[in-house]
Amino acid sequence: MEKISISAEGFKEGETIPDEYTCKGKDVSPSLSWKETPAGTKSIALIMDDPDAPAGPFVHWIIYNIPGDTRQLPKSIPLKKMLADGSMQGMTDNGRPGYGGPCPPPGKPHRYYFRIYALDIKPDLPPAASRNQVESAMKGHLLAKGELMGKFKR
Repeated sequence: MEKISISAEGFKEGETIPDEYTCKGKDVSPSLSWKETPAGTKSIALIMDDPDAPAGPFVHWIIYNIPGDTRQLPKSIPLKKMLADGSMQGMTDNGRPGYGGPCPPPGKPHRYYFRIYALDIKPDLPPAASRNQVESAMKGHLLAKGELMGKFKR
């Protein structure tokens, strides 16, 4: 499996996610960028979750059907099910599509994983799909993946 190198504006692997991207700040999505994806990449998907949430992994962001030649997501993506480039945002555990930044209960830091996937298909999914729907559609179509982990505590 090929690896995709993913980076964020404002923090590096294992560092603290800036307040701007959390409930302590503007709660906007960070700008993310990645290197080349494998030949045959038709679409890209990204899932952000918090595995340290009290009730189990909490999904903060799902975005899929990102055009395969895309190399960056801009900061502050609108909270819409469908974006101008055809990308779609899935339903998060916040109960709405689009980015919902870190907002853990007070205490120890939580880890937030931004996982990116290069796919050889453009999944036939509706806007606001669930994590299970997106992951199911990706099965057998993964060309490469990568992840970036940031931490945050209140």
